Amino acid sequence: MKNFDERLAELVSEHEELLARKNTEIYGNGVYERFANPVLTAGHAPLEWRYDLNRGTNPYLMERIGIHATFNSGAIKFNGRYVLVARVEADDRKSFFAVAESPNGIDNFRFWKRPITMPEWGEPATNVYDMRLTRHQDGWIYGLFCVERKDHSAENDLSAATAACGIARTKDLIHWDRLPDLQASTQQRNVCLHPEFVEGKYALYTRPQDGFIDAGKGGGIGWALVDSMEHAVITNERIINLRQYHTIKESKNGEGPHPIKTDRGWLHLAHGVRGCASGLRYVLYMYMTSLEDPSEVIAEPSGFFIAPEGQEYIGDVMNVTFSNGWIEDPDGKVFIYYASSDTRLHVATSTVERLVDYCLNTEPDGLRTGLTVERINRLIDLNEKKHTL
Repeated sequence: MKNFDERLAELVSEHEELLARKNTEIYGNGVYERFANPVLTAGHAPLEWRYDLNRGTNPYLMERIGIHATFNSGAIKFNGRYVLVARVEADDRKSFFAVAESPNGIDNFRFWKRPITMPEWGEPATNVYDMRLTRHQDGWIYGLFCVERKDHSAENDLSAATAACGIARTKDLIHWDRLPDLQASTQQRNVCLHPEFVEGKYALYTRPQDGFIDAGKGGGIGWALVDSMEHAVITNERIINLRQYHTIKESKNGEGPHPIKTDRGWLHLAHGVRGCASGLRYVLYMYMTSLEDPSEVIAEPSGFFIAPEGQEYIGDVMNVTFSNGWIEDPDGKVFIYYASSDTRLHVATSTVERLVDYCLNTEPDGLRTGLTVERINRLIDLNEKKHTL
């Protein structure tokens, strides 16, 4: 067995090698580019979070607090850096938020010294996760996230839980003001704040659901206007992006990060879920809404935008891609941060121009086989015509 000093030197060297590893583009499909390595893994967590580095109290240099996964990250450009507010999960299943930053958005992400100390509101949460970050027109940076608590109406079911939307705001990503949870008539997950006022109110993309897991009567991604984020209450909610039978969003769907404003409309990234033989399959899809009315859907390409591939399929919860963060650069480049299988975080890159083209010029789902074949034949005819010119 290696002695304390040898083991510590090895840990520090391996950790630095991981953090400094360069990422490389591996392929693109015309819409976006994927990269070889995840941008965040459990191994990126600082050694000081996991090990007691004192020889006297930890002579065997045991890992005292295990970090299991880093995934589902909010994202924002902050002080010229690419900043993620990641969901970090310890070995005890409890998730917490932590900030990591990179100079280029594709590698060299390093966590800040301490995780976020999120103030409590109401009954202390058993778990918090999946923060959507919005730099709002009112000058605050808001974080909206899922708050999980025990369902006390089902005392004999130790898996029964309730979901609510937690709300906090900050100026520096270190000190957070916790506001009351979103008040709604249903459980809520995947709630996201629109970056601008709409009709003088704060606009929310919601996901009403009957239970903690099942959407039930919840029909899809909702839209609600609230008077204040300091006491956010939904009084009127309508579904703007429906779940659909035999599609990628048959079981449920939810908004990802806040939409990106373009001269053709608002670009949206969302996740869709369907049941299959191996369980629930999570994929990402896109849609666009009107500039004049961000609740009016004007385009939605057929099928998924990003789905698990290769190593992304394997993890703590299999067959999942999920996103709650992206960053648009001033030059129109877009960094799409997506997690795979509730284990690690990846990046894909595109541009606003390409994403708008993808949304507006990719046909929608016809909802039956015959129309899919018609789409393919139209494309074949178009290509044949081109070859005869």
